[in-house]
Amino acid sequence: MSSPVDRNSQEVDAAQALVKRGLRNYWYPVSPSWRVGNAPVGVTRLSEQIVLWRDQQGKVHALEDRCPHRGARLSLGWNLGTSVACWYHGVEVNGQGTVTNVPAVADCPLEGRKCVKSYPVEERAGAIFLWFGDEAHQDPAPLELPEELASEEYSSFLCVGNWKVNYQYVIDNVMDPMHGAYLHSVSHSMADGDKRAEMRVRKTERGLMFEKVGQRDVNFDWVELGETGNLWMRLAIPYAKKFGPGGSFGIVAMATPVDEDNSQCFFWRTRKVSGWERDAWRFLYRNRLEGLHWNVLEQDRSILEGLAPNAVDHEFLYQHDVGITRVRRLMKQRAQQQLEQLQAFQHKPEGIDTTSAQVASHV
Repeated sequence: MSSPVDRNSQEVDAAQALVKRGLRNYWYPVSPSWRVGNAPVGVTRLSEQIVLWRDQQGKVHALEDRCPHRGARLSLGWNLGTSVACWYHGVEVNGQGTVTNVPAVADCPLEGRKCVKSYPVEERAGAIFLWFGDEAHQDPAPLELPEELASEEYSSFLCVGNWKVNYQYVIDNVMDPMHGAYLHSVSHSMADGDKRAEMRVRKTERGLMFEKVGQRDVNFDWVELGETGNLWMRLAIPYAKKFGPGGSFGIVAMATPVDEDNSQCFFWRTRKVSGWERDAWRFLYRNRLEGLHWNVLEQDRSILEGLAPNAVDHEFLYQHDVGITRVRRLMKQRAQQQLEQLQAFQHKPEGIDTTSAQVASHV
């Protein structure tokens, strides 16, 4: 019989493993909208193989990328609109994961059976979001995006990168305003301001703010983590007038696990502009600024992909890293909550519904 210390250690290990694989019960962006057209598209997210396709009305569907007959990848097959057909033997599966036709066999017992996992889908701000709920949270929470992506007062461009690093390192990087004054010191937008600062964390209605004390709107001076059905980060960086109307430009960032060693990173560049100023901003971005922004992202990617193996096990964190430690603690808390809720669900008395929404706790 295991001791309380052993059980506690096992619970900590399980929570850490869950965070590393990817927290559940959140919406994650899994692809830019432009990537999914007429043909089925296969992706791997949170170590799950998924097929995406659009029906005749343009609505995106998402299924486990596995034919229930022999396990072939459905993403290699055909888009039939409301269903996909497996290339191997033509088995047809609809958007709910139900087999609708097995053309090679008359009266096949597979027909009419839900054999494949389906995912709730939302398409917002030029990206396709899927709900990755665990067994106890199959019904999705509302997906609320920050104002910069939800309001028509803002214009945005989406940059997507595939980085060979666990998604936690991407979150750490965005939650670290101080690196802008060093890693991006030759950037057109992050060359100014002090290279020494005191940092502080404060709560917001949606999560937490990590910011420099005594310096605002000079460089990358603050970042907010929000938890509104998904995990997102936002920040603002001032722009010189020569870079067009709209004042500071914003970044909304999300990191989606591909597997334990790879992530897909979504960075929306935003600006609050309307009318002719919106047109001017969008022209300037495409013709002058987009390449500069990709240079900054390449600096981040190079640093993160070049970190020492198991870097987190050998860190010496200091005051500038308090935002990172708070977010890591939050994610570990969420993992522990999810494991506890899942265990309670699996051991619930028959007929009692315990699938409540994810517990919200103070950051």
